[in-house]
Amino acid sequence: MNQNYEYPLNLDWNTEEMVAVIAMWNAVEKAYEKGVQISDLLTAYQDFKKVVPSIGEEKQLGKQFESSSSYSLYRTIKNAKEKQKGVLKMRSDD
Repeated sequence: MNQNYEYPLNLDWNTEEMVAVIAMWNAVEKAYEKGVQISDLLTAYQDFKKVVPSIGEEKQLGKQFESSSSYSLYRTIKNAKEKQKGVLKMRSDD
């Protein structure tokens, strides 16, 4: 668990948008560090997608986040959508 990284953010976002994106990064961190309710994760992802509707931008931000934290947005959301309910606990090798 590497706590010395920054969340990828766009300074053009307003406060509400920043809060939504930070909530997404927090949910992904939780999935790796202690487990997260899938419903909470998917709600955070829906809010994130309102701010970042572009797949390209989502991939870019996800890669930035993964390179600094080793936590994968893509794999976390993929696993949550497959499992659909309960608690998601990611492993570093997921």
